[in-house]
Amino acid sequence: MKQTLGEKCFQILNYAVLALLASTMIAPLLHLLAVSFSSPIAADSKKVFLIPVEFTFATWEHILQNEVLWRSFWITVFITVVGTLLSMLFTVLTAFPLSRKEFMLRKPIMLAIVITMIFNAPMIPFFLTVREVGLMDSIWALIIPGLISTFNMVIVRTFFMGIPDDLDDAARIDGCNEFRLLFQIYLQLSKPVLATIGLFYAVGYWNTFKTAVLFLRDPSLWPLQMRLRAFFTAEEELAAVDLIMGDFDFNTTTLKAATIIFATVPIVLVYPYLQKYFVKGAVLGSLKE
Repeated sequence: MKQTLGEKCFQILNYAVLALLASTMIAPLLHLLAVSFSSPIAADSKKVFLIPVEFTFATWEHILQNEVLWRSFWITVFITVVGTLLSMLFTVLTAFPLSRKEFMLRKPIMLAIVITMIFNAPMIPFFLTVREVGLMDSIWALIIPGLISTFNMVIVRTFFMGIPDDLDDAARIDGCNEFRLLFQIYLQLSKPVLATIGLFYAVGYWNTFKTAVLFLRDPSLWPLQMRLRAFFTAEEELAAVDLIMGDFDFNTTTLKAATIIFATVPIVLVYPYLQKYFVKGAVLGSLKE
């Protein structure tokens, strides 16, 4: 169908507005990237915007040779990968029975689950519970307490409820039990919603901070966000960097910019691979036919 002149103008205006909004979100990241590759004098003089000034790799050489930072990076990768896989598994195993009409207790259980979305657990009882089960100073303290997100579970449950009952009947005629029905049929049809909640979980685990502050006392177990917090708040150590570096190849300004990029880019790179599933999964999981 041929577009009218008004429709074309409206479409161009939409693209222009969206491009402008996208640029406001991308520009700060590009600015930090440019600062990380600029000389300290240019960075401190506010001469850097989106293009590096007096280009240098010195800051990144220092960052990439920092063994402590890399240790925290791999701890965060472990938490993100293992936590996301376990969370998705338990979310699916919880959502599936709660989506079955023949499960008589699904309504009272759902009511209890929804109440937890309204009233969160108090901080002190939560801390004492995790401590009593022996998870203090353990990486698992960053995974197990938040294994299932109620919001994500409701999305998956609603998606499952939208799958036609005729498919269940046909599968049972072919001899499928509940586990085969879930893993061989339902999950095969649920890639959009699984990609969506997987992304939600991955971003949450990657940005783990509050639980790390509560449960980790050993600095060798700190995830990346905790390490960055310590890096940014250690003003005396950062000032010493400027003093020690006689040739001023890098300073605290360029180091902060580089570490932010180091911690942000890996999780951002996941989005393009899941983009085709993301919007579709969020919509399908939020509506019931």
